Amino acid sequence: MHVKQCLVRSTDALAGPLAELAGSQYDLLLVFGAVKFFADGGLAASLLAAFPDAELLGCSTAGEITADGVDDGTCTLTAVRFEQATLTRGSTRLQGMEDSFAAGERLGWQIAAVNLKSVLIFGPGVQINGSALVDGMSSVIGTDIPITGGLAGDGGAFRQTFTLGSEGVTDNAAVAVGFCSDALRFGHGSFGGWEAFGPARKVTRCIGNILYELDGEPALAVYKRYLGEHARDLPASGLLFPFAMLGEDHNALGLIRTILAVDEQTGSLTLAGEINADGYLKLMHASTDKLVNGAEAAAEAAVAMQDIPGDTLAILVSCVGRKLVMGNRVDEEVEAVGNVFGSKAVLTGFYSYGEISPFTPGASCKLHNQTMTVTLLGEA
Repeated sequence: MHVKQCLVRSTDALAGPLAELAGSQYDLLLVFGAVKFFADGGLAASLLAAFPDAELLGCSTAGEITADGVDDGTCTLTAVRFEQATLTRGSTRLQGMEDSFAAGERLGWQIAAVNLKSVLIFGPGVQINGSALVDGMSSVIGTDIPITGGLAGDGGAFRQTFTLGSEGVTDNAAVAVGFCSDALRFGHGSFGGWEAFGPARKVTRCIGNILYELDGEPALAVYKRYLGEHARDLPASGLLFPFAMLGEDHNALGLIRTILAVDEQTGSLTLAGEINADGYLKLMHASTDKLVNGAEAAAEAAVAMQDIPGDTLAILVSCVGRKLVMGNRVDEEVEAVGNVFGSKAVLTGFYSYGEISPFTPGASCKLHNQTMTVTLLGEA
């Protein structure tokens, strides 16, 4: 496997990086960038003209990740040539949040293959039920095929996000690439670093990923009481105080849910993924040191799955809420991941509105929030 990467700092400076990548045949071009790169309409055409035989895959972000750290307002192009692996691709437009499971099914049928080993998927960051999207895909390709990726961002605005796939750039499509080869080496890790506080609150009314009541009270009212002065900045401040999902027995499920939107009229909260209707929710907070340690643990879990010879590609998808908590120390979590992989791994990725990965090797794939998720790719 051969990997080459370029960073584009302005929308009118794409020609230079494309020329730098030219001269080699690539199978996959991963693109993560600020909204401005996707909104102007010319990105996909330029990439297709430069790499007509490569699969395009990517999304808009809430921050771009490379080995040098975290940038805002840039676009990262990472070109990959595989020696043996082949790719399948899928793209489908969502007809609203309620279409999320069916959209996952449609993607699953598009990328299904006899020797499918893993899937990389990116979806819109708004108007989507990310966990239903993943469940829909798993229902087609099986729960033993690992799915990783994430939901697009738009700099923390939560208004309009974009994905890039076989249909070009759209604001309502989920896109995916499947990797097929016995030579493919694939590792993954996902870890948070957040801590729960306060009492566990019983979910007394929810539909899908919309939370209406906790302990018989409007969920928004309960949430606002906990947030205090931070409540005036909702929904943005919700990134700082996600929910831990607990089962009926109050035991943690290993899933965190971020608040994407609030509805003052119904008193409800829209979370990034499905809510356990029979479970409990508990508020969480974090410190920078604990988040950095979590990122390091995610990288170590990915490495532990595969000892990959030669060059590797590490795709980092971290939640925008972590970025807000860490502030000007956000580079530290990327540095921690880079230190685990060493110089042989090329790092790319973005800050997201949801992360997709199995929690542990062999576990079913889930939508996570507030985690650092690491996907490690290589060939034997």
